[in-house]
Amino acid sequence: MKAFIFDLNGTMIHDMDFHTRAWRHLFNHDLGGSFTHEEVKPQMYGKNQEVLVRVFGPDRFTAAEMDRLSLEKERRYQQEYLPSLALLPGLAEFLEAAHQKGIPMAIGSAAIPFNINFVLDNLHIRHYFRAIVSADDVTLSKPHPETFLKAAAQLGVAPADCLVFEDVPKGAEAALNAGMPAVVLTTTHDAEEFAQLPNVRHFAPDFTDAFMRGLV
Repeated sequence: MKAFIFDLNGTMIHDMDFHTRAWRHLFNHDLGGSFTHEEVKPQMYGKNQEVLVRVFGPDRFTAAEMDRLSLEKERRYQQEYLPSLALLPGLAEFLEAAHQKGIPMAIGSAAIPFNINFVLDNLHIRHYFRAIVSADDVTLSKPHPETFLKAAAQLGVAPADCLVFEDVPKGAEAALNAGMPAVVLTTTHDAEEFAQLPNVRHFAPDFTDAFMRGLV
């Protein structure tokens, strides 16, 4: 492949439980809900505003309220996750090897810039990425292909020549819709949950996997 596009949460860092806990706290303590962890986990995809609409309906919040709640959730997530913030095993070496070979790389994430910057700057890895596409840069979230197509365009690489790294079925589906193969990190979902997606080339727990090493 000529380029790599990475989802962020759950793909580069193992943080999805922290997101789920932060959302659950917001839903239950701030918004009067009574959601279990198992009820919140399946909602962990797309933009924050979309999560709020899926859970509470389209008429509960104004746009300004959703923006405020989104930022509050992310502040809580960052405060709790920062002591554990780390790349998945093998990813630091993978990024450096790809960088040394001149393979262009991008981030294509439904996260807001506030969270992407939190990861890139605390882990000092911003210099590896020629393009960053966040929730603020797209109109339609995954599984729509807009995120990955914009990343490919910014890298100047044809979609079919991009390999996507994802951790959730909706993300791998977005890669399929963009005409891109995908590698799935099994940090949050089992391989069986991707059975309907013919573009998934490989499943791996992290980047120490032999298949991953063979890519660079």
